[in-house]
Amino acid sequence: MRIQEATDTARPDAQSTQHHLDRERLALAHLIQVRCIAQKLSSRLPASIELNDLVGAGVLGLLDAIDKFDPSRAVKFKTYAEVRVRGAILDSLRKLDWCPRSLRRKSKKLERARDELEQRLGRSPAEHEICERMNIPLEELHELAAQICTFTVVSLGSPAELGNGRQDGTRPADIPEAAERGPFWLCHTSEIRDRVDAAIAKLPRRERLVVLLYYFEEMSMEELGRVLGVSRGAVSFIHSKAIGRLRIKLNELTT
Repeated sequence: MRIQEATDTARPDAQSTQHHLDRERLALAHLIQVRCIAQKLSSRLPASIELNDLVGAGVLGLLDAIDKFDPSRAVKFKTYAEVRVRGAILDSLRKLDWCPRSLRRKSKKLERARDELEQRLGRSPAEHEICERMNIPLEELHELAAQICTFTVVSLGSPAELGNGRQDGTRPADIPEAAERGPFWLCHTSEIRDRVDAAIAKLPRRERLVVLLYYFEEMSMEELGRVLGVSRGAVSFIHSKAIGRLRIKLNELTT
């Protein structure tokens, strides 16, 4: 009887040890995936953001994915882990609040200038009109737009996860705190998704093209510049205008 009790007592420890070994093996097998995701995000961030910090946050997201993954769902672990890892990295960046206050002020100033001109002109203002309103050269406007673009990517997350479901099987319900990951994560119903799709469709042609190619096709600013035949700074400015319009529409959906 004592032998049986000892065996029963030891069994949970053995199971726990095996669980930790399996967890460790699964984590090691997906470390390359974590680094790839971190490097992809790092390429769009300022040089002051250390890649190793992003990888560290991603590893925590991977471990969280391992603990919370439900094999009974029709979702591949690699797909589930990718979303958790990317979300963990973006969350870590938001918590840093590394957007300079000076950039926030300039961003608000740009938005005010653009809104005022749009109301007065009855159309979207041209670059030179915004430059005149803000009393800055075109090069400075392009540089400001590029900086704003960098921080917008982090604040929005990726609209590649738009919709009621993805082709790979993941759904917002599979990822906790989905609504906290930016406006695009709010598209968890067909009604909202359709309204956002409609908002994107109503963007001016070049702005719509930039949004679709930059987020959905994941083209870089340089690649977009070659497609549109303009500079990287000009692409950033177009992107900034498009995101400004979409933010207004998305905010209307949540109020």
